[in-house]
Amino acid sequence: MVTQASGTARPGGRTARTREAVRAATRELLAESTDGTVEIAEVAARSGVHLATVYRRWRTADGLIIDAVVDELGSRSPLPATGDLRADLQIWVTTLLTDLARPGHLAFFRALLRAGDEGQDALSFAEPRIRQIQATLDAAGATALTWTDIFELVLAPAYVRALLAMPMDPATDAVRLVDNVLAIRSAREQRAAE
Repeated sequence: MVTQASGTARPGGRTARTREAVRAATRELLAESTDGTVEIAEVAARSGVHLATVYRRWRTADGLIIDAVVDELGSRSPLPATGDLRADLQIWVTTLLTDLARPGHLAFFRALLRAGDEGQDALSFAEPRIRQIQATLDAAGATALTWTDIFELVLAPAYVRALLAMPMDPATDAVRLVDNVLAIRSAREQRAAE
């Protein structure tokens, strides 16, 4: 982070402006894409950021997509962390299932799959979202659950169904997914108490 002469932090700075320009260009190109892909050269041209800088920071087009979508999700639909796990998950899962029905949203998941196939550490791109999930669990004192449980019980079935063109219904399936998470938590807590 850049600091001013007075010693106070200056929010933004060149790195932040570069990151936001690249993310904005990636989101715009994704919205225009018919197949959910973008090219690094197109992102560099649209963002006004030098091609070498984009390659150095994001390495692949899939890295660009994952970073842009994770950033957008983090700001547009952050996971609540009020301490009420049922309410927090209900809000988030309903938003997730609604988003999965929107055109273009599966580009994120496809990019994660391609990144993993190319030997990249795809989870490193999703780290901000993982931290949000863990913060929600921590706020609720849900020590019997981890972020991987949320991936397995919520994200995996939601994305697989969306990929199969059988998206879940936010009005009914969100409740069911949250109930599954809470049932696993309860069962693990009971086992630990025995």
